Amino acid sequence: MRAKDAIGKYGEDVAARHLQESGLEILERNWRCRAGELDIVALDGETLVFCEVKTRSGVGFGTPLEAITPVKAARIRRLAVQWLNQKRQSEQLRYHRGLRFDVVAVLRARSGAAEVTHVTAAF
Repeated sequence: MRAKDAIGKYGEDVAARHLQESGLEILERNWRCRAGELDIVALDGETLVFCEVKTRSGVGFGTPLEAITPVKAARIRRLAVQWLNQKRQSEQLRYHRGLRFDVVAVLRARSGAAEVTHVTAAF
């Protein structure tokens, strides 16, 4: 596994654990289609949450949150629509009252616990 992929997987594992500890139920991880990938789809009470995870091992190339551009946010919204359509067609869509787009930023520490920042309703 490439170092970049390993850091990404580490960040997604940390983010999923953080979301579960915060009371969210993980419905799906790494959902893929031709247009891209949704990192985490979760349920927060009756709110369906599409969560983008960004992980960095340092801030030399910017913070994880700085990696979420308007173009990236728009792509995630389009992917969410595709996810919803697929689940509706297969009748696998769970009841929800609203939608939300969150970002979990993970800054991997050289030693000790990672720094996790969860931004709800980020875009």
